[in-house]
Amino acid sequence: TILEADDLILNMLQHDFKNFKIQYPTSNVTESVANKLARRLHLLPNHPLNILKTRIEIYCCNHAQTNGRSQFRIFDDRNPVVNIKNCFDDLLVGKDHVSRQSSDTYYIDSDKLLRTHTSAHQTTLISQHLDAFLCSGDVYRRDEIDSTHYPVFHQMEGVRIFNKRELLASSGVQVDPSNPEKLNEECSRLVSRDLQELLTGLALSLFGADCELRWREDYFPFTRPSFELEVLFNGQWLEVLGCGVIHSQVLRNAGLDPEQSSGWAFGLGLERLAMVLFQIPDIRLFWSTDERFLQQFDGRSPLSRFVPYSKFPACYKDVSFWLPSHGLQDGSSGFHVNDMYEVIREAAGDLVEKVQLFDQYRNEATGRTSHAYRILYRHMDRSTSQTLHV
Repeated sequence: TILEADDLILNMLQHDFKNFKIQYPTSNVTESVANKLARRLHLLPNHPLNILKTRIEIYCCNHAQTNGRSQFRIFDDRNPVVNIKNCFDDLLVGKDHVSRQSSDTYYIDSDKLLRTHTSAHQTTLISQHLDAFLCSGDVYRRDEIDSTHYPVFHQMEGVRIFNKRELLASSGVQVDPSNPEKLNEECSRLVSRDLQELLTGLALSLFGADCELRWREDYFPFTRPSFELEVLFNGQWLEVLGCGVIHSQVLRNAGLDPEQSSGWAFGLGLERLAMVLFQIPDIRLFWSTDERFLQQFDGRSPLSRFVPYSKFPACYKDVSFWLPSHGLQDGSSGFHVNDMYEVIREAAGDLVEKVQLFDQYRNEATGRTSHAYRILYRHMDRSTSQTLHV
């Protein structure tokens, strides 16, 4: 079956990467990324990501119980190997969207990939007749190198589905059933209100009852309308999450009739929130196995604030090179800056703190382009030196 095939791919990635590359020679998944698949930081007791995940789950479940709603099912161990249909097509992500490109996504083959968001499981879970669930897990994206970006991070997805007639009846709203446009408009308003009520309470529980919040309209292809929740934290507006009313076509793709059903969905990045709430300055720290990091967190209230246990000087190296003179049929090199970031990550791992493309030059006579990158090395636990080994 498809699920068994996905499990075999995952097992090969985790335990036999050499054979995986033989079986899937066109895959752009690197060994360093494959080595992260088994870590599952969001499931490690007393890890900051697990602490935050657990708090969100408890709040949402308590909110459901208090308001007499069906309880959320918790999913946190779904296979990160998914197909294009679930990850992109079902969610109305355009064929030309940047997230589909191999420069941004880790592909197994032309149909399989490492999920780029936990929303990749949304239509599958809805199709299983689940009306409320929370789904968290590790997600994978090729990205730049700095203190807030990492090729593996963690998200949480929340979904609740409503029967439209029951929703209107429970809200005491009367709408002429012969006016479907008015009915859909009123249901969208009620679903949006329910969603924003839950997430406003969640944000207040995480950031404090006195924090200032604001809702802003946004755009996502899979929700309509779409919203963004921001929190005023340390004098700056921080984007906390994105959410909205599930697009009618997404409901159809999940096997529901949008004339009968509606629902909301939200998604949030666990690292993004944890870095703020625990005051963790560098995303690489989440992957540390140093007890000086791990022993600082225990899940009790109030949340522990990270205390730096080392401070080592940075070490810079510059590198420049000509881009390939040809590669694609249109005459371009086919090179993307994320390709360079992947090479650096694979060679130096978490020793690299930041990479900056600081200069580009085009030789008009030859048509060649050169890039110059500055690589900042800083180890979390020990000093680095300027020594170059050849």
